Formats: sequence, C-alpha cells, structure tokens
Amino acid sequence: MAGFEYPRQLRILTGEGFKRVFDQVSLKVPDQPILILARFNELDHPRIGFVISKKNVRRAVKRNRIRRIIRESFRLNQHRLPPVDIVILARRGLDELEPEELHQLMKKCWSRLKHKAKKANPQK
Repeated sequence: MAGFEYPRQLRILTGEGFKRVFDQVSLKVPDQPILILARFNELDHPRIGFVISKKNVRRAVKRNRIRRIIRESFRLNQHRLPPVDIVILARRGLDELEPEELHQLMKKCWSRLKHKAKKANPQK
C-alpha cells in the first residue's frame, strides 16, 4: 500500500526533537489515559515520538504493545494530520485498554488534533 509507510523521517528521533516540542507546545489534546503535545514543524508531514514511563505502564510488553498500536494508527492517519511534531505521553491506566479501545481513542485524538491545528493555524 503506497503512501502508508512508517519511515524514519516520520519519527522524532533525538532528544532535541522532543525538547523542542516540550518547550514550544502549540497544541494539547488531553484525554484520561493519554496526553498529546504537538508543535508545528517546518516539514510537510507530521512526526511522532513516545514517552511511556515505567511508572505509568509497568511491563515492557505492554509499553511496546501501546507503542505498536499507536504507531499503526498514526501510520494510517498520517495523511490527514497537519505538519506537526507529536509527542504521545502515556498516563496511568493506558495499559488497561483493549487494543480496539486504544484504536478508537487514537482515532478520536487525531480528529481533535486536526481540528485544534486548523483553529490555531488556519492557512494550513
């Protein structure tokens, strides 16, 4: 399926990339088990990074499952998202969601992010 890849350029790979988002948050999408922080980038596509602490999601298997499901959701929705750097922060209880519930949550969050980005930056 062309156009639905997940190459390195769609990821925030450096501490500097994460720091830029944390220091200059333009968009916040809070939800009970997750917080999405985003800032507009100078690229023509969104990028994503994850912060899933052991404190909030104890088991590595669950942290990896969460990352996989959100990454897949991002991959399928990347063309609908604005050009922003996105950091996903896991909150306590995220690991208790079933995979389908997490997919639905992300779908809702992507929609809210898109809507907030349009309001914050109408020319995009």
